[in-house]
Amino acid sequence: MNSFRSYTLLFRFLETYTPVGFKDIDRNDPLMIELEGMMERNNQFFYIADIIQMKVLFTSKRSTQMIGIEPKEVSPYHFMECTHPEELQRLNRGRAKTIKLAQDLFITGCGKTIFSTNFRMHTPVGEYSNILIQGYMYYTTVPYKTVFYLKIHTNIDGFKKIKHGFHYYIGNDLSFLRYPDDEMLNMGNVFSDREFEIIKLIESGMNTEQISEKLFLSPFTVNTHRGNILKKAGKAHIFELIYELQERGIL
Repeated sequence: MNSFRSYTLLFRFLETYTPVGFKDIDRNDPLMIELEGMMERNNQFFYIADIIQMKVLFTSKRSTQMIGIEPKEVSPYHFMECTHPEELQRLNRGRAKTIKLAQDLFITGCGKTIFSTNFRMHTPVGEYSNILIQGYMYYTTVPYKTVFYLKIHTNIDGFKKIKHGFHYYIGNDLSFLRYPDDEMLNMGNVFSDREFEIIKLIESGMNTEQISEKLFLSPFTVNTHRGNILKKAGKAHIFELIYELQERGIL
């Protein structure tokens, strides 16, 4: 595998700087120079945070080019500021889920969690780019007890359009912590584009007749889609599914 498509350098970064709590990172360190080169080639940037203390500890250089924020100024607030307004609610749910996962790791006193999804984010030139967010959280007792959070941001405008809503993964499989490909990006949602559109309209409070008028479909067709949605999801009620998708950060 091309070294710039692997996250080997990121794991070396974690191994090198976890013991010192990511303090006093030398940007002229050969490892950091190589890592920044990888970020440049892959159109990415990352930050590392102590998520228990809610503190960003280090951010790579390309945050400036990708979201218009200087590395030393990056904070969780800026991601709310630059996320597309239509996706802010999903972002807030995702943030709550992230904090809950970190707290669970801290209470358990061991483990790791990997998750990823995508958002539209504002660029310095006034446009929105599709950004893949990959998170890696791990409990550590060195140099103190906490949960460190590596968050990788990748511009995926050049990939095929993600089908059926949003990419979503959560689990412990380290093979998912890699540079994305089309197969990875289309994971996480079993619904067709039309089905996902109907789910979002139901979430917004619309009934079958209102959805029928908005989408220029017959009520029979809308109800057929609703039935197929429940069958795919294995749910008895559509609002049970909506709640689950909200919890997972897909809606």
